[in-house]
Amino acid sequence: MFRVTIRGKFKGLDDAGRAAVTAAGGAAYTEGGTFTHDASVSAFTFRCQVPAGPDDGEDEATLGAMAALDAHGHPYEILRVAVTDMRQIKIRRKGRGA
Repeated sequence: MFRVTIRGKFKGLDDAGRAAVTAAGGAAYTEGGTFTHDASVSAFTFRCQVPAGPDDGEDEATLGAMAALDAHGHPYEILRVAVTDMRQIKIRRKGRGA
């Protein structure tokens, strides 16, 4: 599983688009993606969770997240993309007391 964060800005978003972005708001990583945005709904952060195949890397995850962003149908410009491979995350568990 990959978690992809795309920071960008909308280009020519109309009132219906602003309402749709606000409705898709949230800070969770989901397969459909969620938006956080500034007060004017011009700059955004899009968070998306992308399933990982055994040979998938950051490029495939980025393409999957961009496809999810494109599915929302809003014109945008990407400023930055960050990808986290959740398969590489190690969970440290506290040991039991002696």
